[in-house]
Amino acid sequence: MKELRKSKGLTQEQVAEFVGIEPVNVSKIERGMHFPQPEKIEKFAIILGVATKDLFDFEHIKDKKELIKNIEMSLKNFDLKELEFVYKFVSDLKLYK
Repeated sequence: MKELRKSKGLTQEQVAEFVGIEPVNVSKIERGMHFPQPEKIEKFAIILGVATKDLFDFEHIKDKKELIKNIEMSLKNFDLKELEFVYKFVSDLKLYK
């Protein structure tokens, strides 16, 4: 999201005001420390001028090792409740393989 925001010439404060969250939370979302609330995702897409699915486009990451490294870095900043949520989400994904 950071790349999208910067390409539109927007500050974190402008995005936060439009979405209805604190600027610090925009920063945390951009760094992968938090995930936006479902009701806020559409607002992010609107201000960034993309479809909601494009907010989660990882085409710029070409290598599996790089992706795993990025995931691990993000998980280090999660508290126990967030880690439990991620674990359940990933476990549930296995059901749809």
